[in-house]
Amino acid sequence: MPRPYEGIFVLDAAQGIAGPYCGMLLAQCGATVVKLEPPKGDWSRGLSTRADSHSVMHTAYNRGKRAVVLDLGTPEGTARAAKLAAKADVLIEAFRPGVAQRIGLGPEAAKPDAVCVSISGFGQSGPYAERPCTDSVAQAFAGVVAINPGMDGLPHRIGTQIVDVFTGLSAFAACQAALAEQARDRASGAPPRRRHLDVSLMQGAASMLVLPIAEAGLLGRMPDEVNVPAGSYPAKCGAAVMFALVREQEWVTLCEVIGRPELVGDPRFADFPTRFAHKPALVAILREVFLTKTAAEWLGLMQAARLLCDRVNTPLEWLADPHVQAVNAAPLLNQPGLGALPMPVIPGLGAWMEPAPALGADTETLLAEWGI
Repeated sequence: MPRPYEGIFVLDAAQGIAGPYCGMLLAQCGATVVKLEPPKGDWSRGLSTRADSHSVMHTAYNRGKRAVVLDLGTPEGTARAAKLAAKADVLIEAFRPGVAQRIGLGPEAAKPDAVCVSISGFGQSGPYAERPCTDSVAQAFAGVVAINPGMDGLPHRIGTQIVDVFTGLSAFAACQAALAEQARDRASGAPPRRRHLDVSLMQGAASMLVLPIAEAGLLGRMPDEVNVPAGSYPAKCGAAVMFALVREQEWVTLCEVIGRPELVGDPRFADFPTRFAHKPALVAILREVFLTKTAAEWLGLMQAARLLCDRVNTPLEWLADPHVQAVNAAPLLNQPGLGALPMPVIPGLGAWMEPAPALGADTETLLAEWGI
């Protein structure tokens, strides 16, 4: 596991997912990350399965940190927080725009060459800067929900905090770029320069939609689906099969595998655009076909033909999959209070098996260490 940030101090004053996830990735890369929380704790401690001050949500995004509790509503709390901020090489905050500055945790409170990461719903400026925002709101606003229609024909949010996680990952990438630029400046003898990174859930959601946004803007309308009839189809056993098509030849192969070669010659289904134009009719045909065999039978046939397909798994089914187990894709983390939690390996960085801290676990020790 690479640990390039040993010796770097990160003050993580964010709550929820996006900011803490950025801080956790920095901790995995060797930084000392201190999570600053109010007396009631990060709100993520109160969501998902809980035990004492721990929750699964908080554990997932705060592993390997130290925890300090300060009451920023008191002069003593704000003074001590300011001293922490003044030591930070990286300062992460996720307050509404302007709040961090008012309570002494804005960029100007950090070191002259610090990297300051401000995470918000809609950014630090603009007419919506003050709006409250969550993962679901960002999904709706940026178009994620609109391009995810369900079987009922209605748009649906993605069923996990995908925007929060992607925004946290984006903040981590931007922070790494700023730290690298900082190192280059030091090597060249340039004067210290503070970096302030404006990271928003809105932009995180939009960045995931770069293709549909770019194409819709070019055309002035929503683009056609690119690979009809790709999607999920229930099988005879009750499980579902998902497949994708990226080349016209794969449509020909699919028709052969499912025993419906005549569909290739049907003018309604001649190519991707015409299949999109006649999607309801085609999907109805394929649903009937896929109900004639089990998911295992279909996957055996389709994978033998090198089609892009797999079973639609639940997270529990994914954990039980033999490939997942063979590569140890989600080793067990022993989180005090909660027990053994499977934690997916972070791509490229590896497993991060340090537990998350209890609320305020290091307050007195850490402040005494640093004379604060």
